[in-house]
Amino acid sequence: MSDSRPIALDAMGGDHAPHEIVAGAVHAVRERGLRVVLVGSPRVLHEALADHDADKEIPIVRAEEALAMDEGALASLRRPRSSLAVACHLVRRGDAGAVVSAGSTAGIVATGRLRLKGQQGVLRPAIAVALPTLPHPTLLLDAGANAEAKPEMLVQFAHLGSAYAELAHGVEQPRVGLLTIGSEAEKGNKLVKRAHELLQTSPGLHFTGNVEGYDLLTGRADVITTDGFTGNVALKTMEGAVRYAFTELQESIGDSRLARLRAAMQRSRLRELRRRLDAEAYGGAVLLGLNGTVVIAHGSSKAQGVSAACRLAADLSSSGIVTEVGERIAATHRSHRLW
Repeated sequence: MSDSRPIALDAMGGDHAPHEIVAGAVHAVRERGLRVVLVGSPRVLHEALADHDADKEIPIVRAEEALAMDEGALASLRRPRSSLAVACHLVRRGDAGAVVSAGSTAGIVATGRLRLKGQQGVLRPAIAVALPTLPHPTLLLDAGANAEAKPEMLVQFAHLGSAYAELAHGVEQPRVGLLTIGSEAEKGNKLVKRAHELLQTSPGLHFTGNVEGYDLLTGRADVITTDGFTGNVALKTMEGAVRYAFTELQESIGDSRLARLRAAMQRSRLRELRRRLDAEAYGGAVLLGLNGTVVIAHGSSKAQGVSAACRLAADLSSSGIVTEVGERIAATHRSHRLW
């Protein structure tokens, strides 16, 4: 399947908007061969495009409002003509294949739910993040869309993640793990214990049991399901630990001639490890469960990260992930009236 529709890029969202967003769009068009439409203030965007001699290369859709990075979910109601809302409208109308934004996560989730609506049978959309495990990524969801969750929602997140793993990463019968504080079935709070019971009997899932925080990067599960509060804390803790480890490694390498020699011999492996762990490389998270493809780039994304997010959005749009996820949820809903 292919999708020739452009990616609707929220040019006003992100810590480095609009200039790094525009630079990312230019890179995506010139280096990756993608079609992108920028959504935002025409005056500002024309000036930014002119810096790259691309003012006639990438189209612009007008949106004079923007969601600030510190604005929450209610901003989606206060700013119905924000650049993010207009981008979602382009997807809903069929004029774009996917939305990409590096803006406020809460704003993206709320605006996506309001403008694109949830797929039939989906209780709440979930943010899926691809953790850089080998031989294929481990999907963690929910990574921040739903701080409060019910056990049935954790089961549905597992189905959303499994459909994504199968379609985007070619994983047959993805192994599903439930994130909690111990591998035993009885470990965890009421939410986790009830979710464990439901996951064991949910048709279409290959549930392998509980996983703990140190399993996030071991590849023990292909899909890890949890509530958005726990998932977001786990993700940011992991990112911080990785950042700290690389800083310490760099300092230790500079401490001695022998360490520098060893590092030189391992440079390619270190470079590959850093690339896999860099959020700028894998593009961002995916908001699953909506009637449209939405990719959430890291708020601090620079041009390379924005370009990678556009690549991810284009791949997902072409793969028909919205249709596939919808069919998976509908089939599960029919066979097991869980929600």
